[in-house]
Amino acid sequence: MLVSTESHRPRFTTLLVAALIGVYLLVVVGATAALSEAVRACSTWPLCSGPIGDLQITIAVGHRIAALLVAVLVLGAAVVGWTEASRRVRRTLVLAVVLYPVQVGIGALVATRNAPSNIAGFHLLTGAAIFVALALALAWQLEDETGDLENRADEEKPITPTPETATTTGSASPSALEPDVSPTDFSRESESDLLSRVRATTGAYFRLMKPRLMWLLCLVASAGMALAAGPSLSVETIVYTLGGGVLSIGASGTFNHVLERDTDQRMARTADRPLATHEVPVRNALAFGVLLTLTSIAVFLQVNVLAAALGFIAIVFYSVIYTLVLKPNTVQNTVIGGAAGALPALIGWAAVTGRIGVPGLALAGIIFLWTPAHFYNLALAYQEDYERGGFPMLPVVYGETVTRKHIIYYLIATLLAASALSALTTLGWLYAATTVVLGAVFLLAVVRLHREQTKRAALRAFHASNAYLGLVLIAVVVDMIAL
Repeated sequence: MLVSTESHRPRFTTLLVAALIGVYLLVVVGATAALSEAVRACSTWPLCSGPIGDLQITIAVGHRIAALLVAVLVLGAAVVGWTEASRRVRRTLVLAVVLYPVQVGIGALVATRNAPSNIAGFHLLTGAAIFVALALALAWQLEDETGDLENRADEEKPITPTPETATTTGSASPSALEPDVSPTDFSRESESDLLSRVRATTGAYFRLMKPRLMWLLCLVASAGMALAAGPSLSVETIVYTLGGGVLSIGASGTFNHVLERDTDQRMARTADRPLATHEVPVRNALAFGVLLTLTSIAVFLQVNVLAAALGFIAIVFYSVIYTLVLKPNTVQNTVIGGAAGALPALIGWAAVTGRIGVPGLALAGIIFLWTPAHFYNLALAYQEDYERGGFPMLPVVYGETVTRKHIIYYLIATLLAASALSALTTLGWLYAATTVVLGAVFLLAVVRLHREQTKRAALRAFHASNAYLGLVLIAVVVDMIAL
C-alpha cells in the first residue's frame, strides 16, 4: 500500500531530495563566471578576508556556507539511509560521502593556490559525480519504495479527447443551430456557410502544422541565436530563422499527420486530427507539406546554407526516421527521436555563425536529454492509448516502474547538461537560478509521480517539464541579450 510505504520511509527520501537539490545548486553556481571572479577575490580558506559588504566576498562566503549546509544534508541522508536503504543505495551514498571532502579540498586548493583551470574543472567534475551518486540513490530508493504499487487501481484519470467530444466542444455551424430559413435568407445563409467552411478548412490546415510544438522549438532556436550573438543579434536574423523554423515545424507536423493517419484513428488522444477525420484529403496534405518544406528552405537560405540544410534535415528526421522507422519499431524511439527537437538549437547557432559550435551542441544536448524525461510522462498518462496504437513505448514494453526510474535518469542528465552549458558560456545568475529552481520543481513533480502513480500525477510532471525547459530557454535569451 502507498500509505504504509510513505509512513515508513519519508524521512530518508526527503533528506535525499534535499541533498540532491543542494548539490545541484553548488554545481551550477560553481560553473558560473561570477563565482570564478569571487574565488579570485578571496584567496583565503575557509574564511574569507576582505571588506565587509564587497559583492565578490559575499558571493564567496555564501558559497562556502552553502557547501557546509549541503554537507550536513548529504551526511544526514547517508546516516538515515544506512539503516533503511538497500545495499545498492548505501553504496552510492558511501561514494557521495567519500567524494564530498575531496570536493571541498579541491575547492580550497583552487581558492588559495590560484590553481590552473584544469584543477577547477576537476572540482566541477567531482561535484557532478556526487550529484550523480545521490541521483542514483534517489532513483533506486523510489523504485524500492513504490515499485510494488504498480498494479493498484488509478483513482484519477485524465479526460482524453474523442471524436465525439471534439465535435461537441468545437464551434458548431450556423445550420446546426438555426431553424429552417426562408428563401429570402438563402443568400445570407449561403455566405455564412461559406465563411464557416473557410474557417474550418483553415483551422484544419493550421492543426496539421502542430502549432503547440512551435512555441517551444522557436524558443530553442532563439536560445541558440542568443548564445551565438549576444546583444548584437539582428532583427533580420531573428525573423528569417524563426520564420523558417515555423515553416519547417509545420512541414514536419503535416507529414507526421499523413503517415500516422491510420494509427491516429485508433487512439483517443489523436482521433480528432484532420486526416483521421477526413477533414483534409491526403493528397492535399502532402502538397501542403511539400509547399511548407520548400518555403522553409527558401526562408532559411536568406540566412545561410547551413541553416537551410539543418532545417531540411530536421524535417526528414522527424517525418521519416522518427515517424516511420523509430516510433513504431523500437522502445528507444523517444530517446533517439529527441534529436529532432535538438536540431533547432544548432539551427539557431548556425544562423548567426554559419557553423556548428560547442555551446550550440551543449544546448542541443540539453534538449536531447530532456525529451525522454519530458515525454515518458505523457507515455505513462496515455499508456493504454499508445498500446492501442501499436507503439512500443517504454511503459508499454517494460512497465511503469522502469519508466518512472528512467524519467529520473534523464532528468538528472538534463540538469547536468544545463550546468555544463553554464560552464561553457558566460551565462550568469538568472540562468543559474532558473535551472536550479525549476529543476527542483520538476524533480519534486517526478517524486510525487512515484508516490501517487496516477495519470494526473504523470500529466503534472509533464507540465513541470515544459515549464522547466521553457523558462530555462527564456533565461538563456534574457541573460545573453539583456544582462
